Parts: sequence; C-alpha cells; structure tokens
Amino acid sequence: MNSVKLAELDWMTYRDRVQDGGSRILLPVGAIEQHGPHMSLNPDVLIPEYIACRVAERSGNMLVAPPIAYGYKSQVKSGGGNFFPGTTCVGGRALEEYAYDVILAYAAHGNREFVLINGHFENSMFLVEAADRAVKHARLSGKEIRVVLLSYWDFISEATIEKVFPDGFSGWAVEHGGVLETSIMLKIHPELVDMAKAVDIPPAEFPPYDVFPPDPSWVPSSGTLSSPAQATAEKGEWILDECIAGIARTFG
Repeated sequence: MNSVKLAELDWMTYRDRVQDGGSRILLPVGAIEQHGPHMSLNPDVLIPEYIACRVAERSGNMLVAPPIAYGYKSQVKSGGGNFFPGTTCVGGRALEEYAYDVILAYAAHGNREFVLINGHFENSMFLVEAADRAVKHARLSGKEIRVVLLSYWDFISEATIEKVFPDGFSGWAVEHGGVLETSIMLKIHPELVDMAKAVDIPPAEFPPYDVFPPDPSWVPSSGTLSSPAQATAEKGEWILDECIAGIARTFG
C-alpha cells in the first residue's frame, strides 16, 4: 500500500513506516461550518486535508492522519457565528483535549514529528495549547516530540493576493466564504460548489469589539463575510500551488 493516508494502511505497514520516528504525521484540523448558500459545510476540513496529501506525496517520510473535523466555535467577525444551521462546533477545552490525546496516541506508536495544518481560524490558540502540553507530557514520559502548527493561508504571498484580488484585497478577516475558499473548492471539489447560489455582497463591516451574547444582525444573511462572485478554479490553483510548495519546502 502506497497511500499517504495513514488510515488506508494496514497496521503492520503503518508500524513499519513510523517506527523510530520514520515518518512525520500531518494532521489536518478544520471545522464543520456554513460557508454561504453556494458551498458545502466542510471546506475547512477538505482544504487542509487536500494540502496535507499533496505535501506528503512530495515527501518520502510523511503520512496524513484523518482530519479533526469539528473545530472551535465559529466567531461572528471571522466565521459568521453559530447562528446558522449546519455550523457544528465544539468548545475550546474539547478541541484542545482531543488534539492533545490524538498527538500523544500517535507518539505512543513511535511518531516523533507532527505538523498540524489548520483550516479554521478560530482553532489556532487551542491547538497551541494542545501542542505545548503534548510536548511537555511526552518529555516527562521520556519521549522527545516536535509539533509544528501552521495555517495554510499564512503561506500565501502578497504577490498571489494581488493576483487573486486585482481590484484590492479586503483583508483576511472577511474572507469567510469569499473568493479564496470558494476558488480552492472550485479547484478541488467543484461538485460541492454552486456558483449560481453565490451572493454578491460588499465586505462585512464590524465594530472594533465583540459582544456576548453575539448579535446576529452583525452578520450578512448569506453567512459569507465577503463576495465569492469573482472566485475561479484557476485562482484556486494559484493559491494551492503556492501553499503546497511553501509547506513542502519548509517541512518536506
């Protein structure tokens, strides 16, 4: 079996691939979250998994673990909030403990290096805590492990942003369900995108604070925070090529 997906290997092949830290484990972490009426609920899972698989294919010592699909609560100013049916999130402690347990479980098999590829902005700090705790716990158990945490969009250059957004970039904060994610999905899973349902809206504007309980009136009714109308599969290819090449070059 030559698959880069860990779960598709039999246990003996997996054992031989990972013993003595022979493989890096790539762990995609995403969320189930609405992305407007034009797109499925799972881009935050599918995109980092796709990137992880392409990176692993360029390396001889990487395996892609099954994604953690449920992410931290969607926030109003970055994901539209938890007002929409389909957005299915967990609390910060739940995500932290889950990621922590998964890392340590793989470490018990002999794995020593992990790359967490995040696809949901809100996950970040809880994954930081999980990684930090896992490294410390492993050390106390006599194991030295290393955990890298990255978000794929951090590998997109200003040059590519200018190419994807020739009329100007409104910023990462309002890209939820917009051109970037929609373009990537048009490239990797066009069957999960219906551009006929895309809602063309101006970028959302928010006050410089948060409020609890969250106010649904802050969020456009489409659930997206900017317009996906200019998304294309070609733009998705530009973005993916740069992300995959950058991550592979850095950690391959």
